[in-house]
Amino acid sequence: MTTRPEGLSAYIAVTAAYWAFMLSDGALRMLVLLHFHTLGFSPVQLAYLFVLYEVAGMVTNLSAGWIAARFGLTATLYAGLGLQVLALIALAQLDPLWSLPVSVAFVMAVQGASGVAKDLAKMSSKSAVKLLAPKEDGGLFRWVAVLTGSKNAVKGVGFLVGAALLAGIGFVGAVWAMAAALAVILIAVVLAMPPGLPRGRKGAKFSEVFSKSANVNWLSAARVFLFGARDVWFVVGIPIYFYGVLSDGSEAGNRAAFFLIGSFMAGWIILYGAVQASAPKILRAKSRPEAALIAAARSWALALCAVPAVLTALALMAGGAQTWLTVALVAGLLVFGAIFAVNSALHSYLILAFTRAERVTMDVGFYYMANAAGRLLGTLLSGLTYQLGGLALMLGVATGMVALSALAAGRLGLQEKAEA
Repeated sequence: MTTRPEGLSAYIAVTAAYWAFMLSDGALRMLVLLHFHTLGFSPVQLAYLFVLYEVAGMVTNLSAGWIAARFGLTATLYAGLGLQVLALIALAQLDPLWSLPVSVAFVMAVQGASGVAKDLAKMSSKSAVKLLAPKEDGGLFRWVAVLTGSKNAVKGVGFLVGAALLAGIGFVGAVWAMAAALAVILIAVVLAMPPGLPRGRKGAKFSEVFSKSANVNWLSAARVFLFGARDVWFVVGIPIYFYGVLSDGSEAGNRAAFFLIGSFMAGWIILYGAVQASAPKILRAKSRPEAALIAAARSWALALCAVPAVLTALALMAGGAQTWLTVALVAGLLVFGAIFAVNSALHSYLILAFTRAERVTMDVGFYYMANAAGRLLGTLLSGLTYQLGGLALMLGVATGMVALSALAAGRLGLQEKAEA
């Protein structure tokens, strides 16, 4: 009879909580993007709505690592879910009669709170894997790949749910429905959470969040540019391009465009999540030494770089919206998503492999601070590059960012394992 791995019950509960959060996070992003685009927001203004979300993520990840070390992982996980419920309730209070500057400031503030919530939940979930996963037979890579891959698949469903709710019951009704559902899930998780996660230690110092590990620092730099390369097209540019191609401006046209855009974004994230979950098999992690996996980080980043480079060339050739270009973008971005997923899963494994159990929340918090910095950089450049130079400039910037990620990944080495 096969015995259940120690810590599996806590891992399942943490994963369920993270799924619930990411479903709401994906739906909220699509709701905000499409709703405010129909209100006339420019690409740069739409990007502003997500800026505080990413800034909050940077600050939160630094402090959340210390908070979790001090008060325990369940405290930060519950705080993330609870704060997301409050952010959704606040967003439902948005008044369409408010002026544009007031509306932008209010949504930015609510998105900032949601960003804090997201990174509290993410840091808690990822740190828990290091502590709960079995140490033998590549168990760490398998468990982190399942958590990360399934999370992104669920977030992809969230994009579709958000677009469907917006088309079906409107912005305010959708936000209230999400708040109610997430509140019920939070209560269920609090009641069902088994023991298995550390309670925290009183002597944890905030200065410990800054890593002295060269591998952690180089991996964090690679993460900045990897996620910047994704979000420079993902956040604003591609959804707005697709909206321009798909909608005729009528209410029925908008609904159809919302559904199609939400379906593509959902499909992209679900593909991304599925490949992430399969990354240990793709990389043959069970049979390969850690040195080979470290070297693979640079190789996979270089492979990823080729995709936006080709799409940039096609966008320059097209000179504007074309049917063939739209088809090429869909196909190319799906290929980008698959290769990006392997890169992302490999990074998520390596950060846990490089850190020690006693400072896992600190290193994971620092690493996801870099992740948020990359998303912030990509978010800022997404609206700006699309508005200034269209698809070609946006995709060209993405190409350069992936190249920088490969450069940083090439500095990773095995020797630090002894130093740790």
